[in-house]
Amino acid sequence: MRVPGVVFATRELLPQAAGDKALEQVANVATLPGIVRASYAMPDVHWGYGFPIGGVAATDVDGGGVISPGGVGFDISCGVRLLAAGVARDELDPERIRRVMDLLDRTVPRGLGRGGLWRLSGPEELDDLLIGGARYAVEHGHGVPRDLERCEDRGVLDGAAPGEVSTRAVERGLQQVGSLGSANHFLEVQAVDKVHDPETAAAFGLRQGQVCVMIHCGSRGLGHQICTDHVRAMDRELQRYRIDIPDRQLACTPVDSPRGRAYIGAMIAAANYGRANRQLLSEAARRAFATALGVGLELVYDVSHNLAKLETHEIDGVARHLCVHRKGATRALPPGDPSLPADLTEAGQPVLVPGTMGTASYVMVGLPGNDAFHSACHGAGRVWSRHQALRMVRGERLHSELEARGIAVRPASYRALAEETPDAYKDVDAVAAVTEGAGLARQVARLVPLGVCKG
Repeated sequence: MRVPGVVFATRELLPQAAGDKALEQVANVATLPGIVRASYAMPDVHWGYGFPIGGVAATDVDGGGVISPGGVGFDISCGVRLLAAGVARDELDPERIRRVMDLLDRTVPRGLGRGGLWRLSGPEELDDLLIGGARYAVEHGHGVPRDLERCEDRGVLDGAAPGEVSTRAVERGLQQVGSLGSANHFLEVQAVDKVHDPETAAAFGLRQGQVCVMIHCGSRGLGHQICTDHVRAMDRELQRYRIDIPDRQLACTPVDSPRGRAYIGAMIAAANYGRANRQLLSEAARRAFATALGVGLELVYDVSHNLAKLETHEIDGVARHLCVHRKGATRALPPGDPSLPADLTEAGQPVLVPGTMGTASYVMVGLPGNDAFHSACHGAGRVWSRHQALRMVRGERLHSELEARGIAVRPASYRALAEETPDAYKDVDAVAAVTEGAGLARQVARLVPLGVCKG
């Protein structure tokens, strides 16, 4: 280990499942060339590919630091988007909630394989989207300019290199723009259950009882294929750069190398795809709310939690150019950060922490003094594998239990529903409390589910 491993957790939040090697992965990440300060893990940490999910690590670009696709994940730019509705929970009876959920169920593509809201004309238009991200979507009528102001990086990252995206990745991405995908991805209708910080909540556009929509998805098959392609390529080049790692899933190359730059260009293209994907789903939600309820939706924020970004941070009193990997971890910028939208400069960046369909989600805000490169948790974090969840839970029964609690559930399948049972996750209230106690982010509002469309 070149640096220490630091885990933000109570004993109860540490990985408990047999075979979960997340803490071993924290130590493995600490061996990466050029890593600085520490290998960090957020309170929702659990076993992932190479890096643990919830892992954060920064490498010194000018000091031979590496970039590792395992530190980003297969679902590049998977992230969360929150929209606030012009209606309160007490204005909606169960029938109106069912009406909007039925409409979302019919119109939001989800599950494995093809199916998206935007039929691109071909690879050339996909290239334009990979370069333009959410901005390209808005320019083509899928949203409003204000959406870009409330999106990380204003909806698009510069430096996309469509030429580094394989033909197979293009084929997978062409048919999936505007789709949820599967596994833990969802579109959830929620209500603000508790406001912890009224002033910050007001700055974000949230109030007690307000109905919201939370969307969790990423770059679909395109991002997965990009990760697959570049992990294989980097694995073949480990000897060339004399990189010795304890786990081949940490395959990496120097950031400032031909392969490193190629991966960054492809990763940025996938990130822009992910932002455009959530933009299309936002428009689907807006149409459903307008049709079923006659109300609009305003974007609160959109932030990714599977990304590596080139950032400047002070290390031992010196400003250093770093590649910050956040794998299952979200950026959490404090008040006053110059990259924040003008209307959020005083408040700080919204940090979106989805829980499970039967519990709660949190809106938090970034804090100063966050030594983990201004990073925070991205969710509750799994404690059961999907296979274990299927052994323990029947999807039909879970569906009935959630409906009996007043949560309108629209699953892609009962099997997918069982895999995502709330029992398979850590206590999101505890995760949020530890995140605040560690000084990573502060609680602003707690949201509870009214209805959910599961991938």
